[in-house]
Amino acid sequence: MALIVQKYGGTSMGSVERIKNVAQRVKRWHDHGHQIVVVVSAMSGETNRLIDLAKQVSAKPDPREYDQMVSTGEQVSIALLAMALKDLGVNAKSMTGGQVAIRTDSSHTKARIQHIDDSQIRSALDANMVVVVAGFQGIDDHGDINTLGRGGSDTTGVALAAALSADECQIYTDVDGVYTTDPRVTPKAKKLAKITFEEMLEMASLGSKVLQIRAVEFAGKYHVPLRVLSSFDEDVDGSFDDTFRQTVGTLITTDEGDTMEQPIISGIAFNRDEAKIVVRGVADRPGIASAIISPVSQANIEIDMILQNLSSNGSTDFSFTVNRGDYDKAMQILQEHLAEIGGKEIVGDNKVVKVSLVGVGMRSHAGVASQMFQTLAENNVNIQMISTSEIKISVVIQEQQLEKAVKALHTAFGLDRNDGESKVAGL
Repeated sequence: MALIVQKYGGTSMGSVERIKNVAQRVKRWHDHGHQIVVVVSAMSGETNRLIDLAKQVSAKPDPREYDQMVSTGEQVSIALLAMALKDLGVNAKSMTGGQVAIRTDSSHTKARIQHIDDSQIRSALDANMVVVVAGFQGIDDHGDINTLGRGGSDTTGVALAAALSADECQIYTDVDGVYTTDPRVTPKAKKLAKITFEEMLEMASLGSKVLQIRAVEFAGKYHVPLRVLSSFDEDVDGSFDDTFRQTVGTLITTDEGDTMEQPIISGIAFNRDEAKIVVRGVADRPGIASAIISPVSQANIEIDMILQNLSSNGSTDFSFTVNRGDYDKAMQILQEHLAEIGGKEIVGDNKVVKVSLVGVGMRSHAGVASQMFQTLAENNVNIQMISTSEIKISVVIQEQQLEKAVKALHTAFGLDRNDGESKVAGL
């Protein structure tokens, strides 16, 4: 018998029929004798509907009341799933974040979990109940509901798994694991049996949407075995044997495995939401980087890659990337500060993307960068910016060259599957 925490997102909970399917899946796990805690998101589209309502009432909704309202989406989900389970003969109990209690700080809309009281859940599990917990929410010391921000349900699942010392936290999604790259772009993408937390963090931060960064950080910090698997596969529910552990989904773990057999590259991530800004002809002097970056950062705009060219006649060009949604705002801020900065002009491009190689194998293998650059050159892909870390190499390229670049790199680094094509469920 194992204690398993399962998380189902809005898509899995998107209709009454899908909720009934989740109930069937949970029942199969429960019938195998496992203790099951289920964390669910609001039904697909429900949170957006509630947010829209709030914005119709107020241009700047009060954060406390906002959390009070948007948290109701998950409350509906847990009750419906508990009802569906009971109809199948499974004793189930739904619990909000406050009823658990998941204690948070008082930062409305972006709260952090501080403590989880597991006594209520354990009592229910000991009574052979399936516990259905509302994701995305907790309660502070004042008794106010707080939401955890984007990806909050994933974080709830991982946090509960850590608090309960669960055997595994399972994140059900529309793909059957973490792939070497997005199967939608490269049909030859392979499913990874295992990936390290470190690699998954890089993949998530670089554009992979399978898991939220915060949840991966939490799992890595508290050593929670984290598995990504498909909510469409029904043949493996509940077995939790060696075959399951080795073949189903992707396990995210601290174990790097045998470095002799470790692939150099685990995956290729990309981010379409990039924009590049260049400040031309600024003085090459101490403090110029701060003079350019500070006004942008003060506007709460995150800066990613930075490049400063070599000086020519005492002046240089300074380039950096921002999220595409922040491009216009960043350009406006820099135009307003151009005289102060002392640059000649500001130019930008919001049609760029970032492509990244990720792999702990880079630590012990040389020549990854040269192979990457050679592959892109052979495919006539021009590199505009380069950034590296211990386990990652990122380049900025033109948006229209994204698919060609990813496919070429995927083949060059031996990531292509040997037969057939990857398929994402539901597409």
